[in-house]
Amino acid sequence: MDTISPSLSLPDSPREFGFYVGGRWIERGLRKHMERVSPGHDIPVTRITLCTKDDLDDAVRVARRAFKDRRWSGLSGTGRADVLLKAAAGIRERAEEIAYWETLETGKAISQARNEVDGAASIYEYCAGTARSLHGDTFNNLGDKMLGLVTREPIGVVGLIIPWNFPFFILAERIPFMLAAGCTIVAKPSELTSASALIMAEILTKAGLPDGVFNVVTGTGPEVGQAMAAHMDIDMISFTGSTVTGRNVLLASSSNFKKVGLELGGKSPQIVFADANLDEAADGVVFGVCFNAGQCCVSGSRLLVERSIAEKFERLVVEKFAKVRIGDPLDPRTQLGAIVSPAHNEKILGYIKKGEEEGARIACGGKAIGTKAGRFIHPTLLSGVSNTMAVAREEIFGPVLSSIPFDSLEEAVELANDNDYGLAASVWTSNIDKALQVIRSVQAGRTWVNTTITGGPEMPIGGFKQSGTGRETGVYGVEEYTEIKSIHIAIGRREPWVG
Repeated sequence: MDTISPSLSLPDSPREFGFYVGGRWIERGLRKHMERVSPGHDIPVTRITLCTKDDLDDAVRVARRAFKDRRWSGLSGTGRADVLLKAAAGIRERAEEIAYWETLETGKAISQARNEVDGAASIYEYCAGTARSLHGDTFNNLGDKMLGLVTREPIGVVGLIIPWNFPFFILAERIPFMLAAGCTIVAKPSELTSASALIMAEILTKAGLPDGVFNVVTGTGPEVGQAMAAHMDIDMISFTGSTVTGRNVLLASSSNFKKVGLELGGKSPQIVFADANLDEAADGVVFGVCFNAGQCCVSGSRLLVERSIAEKFERLVVEKFAKVRIGDPLDPRTQLGAIVSPAHNEKILGYIKKGEEEGARIACGGKAIGTKAGRFIHPTLLSGVSNTMAVAREEIFGPVLSSIPFDSLEEAVELANDNDYGLAASVWTSNIDKALQVIRSVQAGRTWVNTTITGGPEMPIGGFKQSGTGRETGVYGVEEYTEIKSIHIAIGRREPWVG
C-alpha cells in the first residue's frame, strides 16, 4: 500500500465539539482544546474541549439533581423502555454520520465501524426489554407474621470512563444498561475519540431522556478521569481500559468506597487442536488478532497450537495474513485499518523487536507499512515463542500473534491459564467433549468454541484475575448498576418486648 485514496471525502476542517451537560451543549469558551489527527490520514478531524475538574463537579451536581428528583428513576420500566427504543432508532438515523467520525478518530475500517453502530442500536433495543423485566423477589417463608421483599434500586450517579478503541460500541455496552436500571450518568470518553459519545448525548435527548440524566465531560484521564474515580458524589465508577490505569481507578475509588466495575487488559489464548478444521481455525485466528488492527482487549494474541500441526497451521496463518486487505480506513474494502497514535505504533514495533531479541522468529510481517499518510503495521506472526517471553505475557494491543506449541490437553490449559490476565479465550476442535473440558478449565470471562469475538447483548462480559471486576451486558449488566434492599413487613399486632 503506497498511497491512501479515500473513497469518502475527508473534512475540509476539524469539527468542533463543546461538551454536553444538562441536556444541552456547552461551548468551549476559554477552555483549552486538542485537535484529533486521523490515524489513517494525518489530518485534523475533530477539535475536542479539555474540560476541568470544575466542569466535572458541575456535571456531577446536575446528574445528582436529576437522580434525586426521580425524573428518570421514578419512571416505569415501560417509560424507560420507550426512550431506549427511540434512542435505537436515533442511532440508525445517524448511523453513517457516527461511523464516519468514528473511523476518522479511531483509524478503524469503516465497514467495521458501520457494523458496530448497527450492533450498538440493537443493544439499546435489548435493554428496552430489560428495563421492563428488572425485578426483585418475595419471601413468603418467614412465617405467618412476616413477609419479605427484595427490591433492586438504581445505584445512583455512575461515572463512566470509555477507551479509544471501541468508543461507540463500548458506550452502548454500558449506557443502556445503566439507564434501564434507572441511574444517571456522567461519561468521559477518551480525548482521542470523543465525537461519537457527544453525538449519542444529542440522540438521547431527542429520544426523550430527561435533561441531566446523561452528561458528557471531555478531557484527559489525569485531569478528568482520575477526579471522577475519586469524586465523593459519584456512587459507582465503570472503567474500561488498561490494567495499570484500572488499578489507579480502583485505588481512587476508596475515597467514598464507591462500587467499581472494571474491564481491563487481556492476553487471550486461541487454543487449536490437531482435530480442528484447520482452515476455519486459521481464518478465525487471523480475524481474532487483526480485528480493529489488534487494538482490542479480547484480541486472540496468543496462539496455542498442538505441536503435531504447528508448522502446517502457521503456514495457513501466514497465507491468510497475506490476504488481509490493509488500507484507507474510509475504503469499505479495507479489513485492517490504522494504528491509533505514533506512540502506540512505536510500542507495537518495540514489542516485535523485543520478541526477536528473546528468541522468537518473525514468520511474517514485523514491520510498519510505508505510506504517504497514516500508520499501518503488517499483521505479524512470531513463531517459536515460549510462554515466558514478554510477547506472550504482556498486552501488545496490535496485530501481533505469538505462536506457542503444546503436546497435550492438560498442557494447553496450563499454558492458557499461566498469565495474569483472564479476559477471553477460544478453543478450536471437532471433539465436543474436548472443547467442553478445555473451555470449562480456562480462566476467562468470555469464551468461544470454534469461533471468536462474537456474541450479543444477552450474554455477560467481563474478566477473571487482572482483567477486571464485575460483569457488563445481559441481565447481569443491568443488575450491576443496582443496589439490593431487603424489606421486612410485619403482619398483625406486635408482641411486646417491654412488659
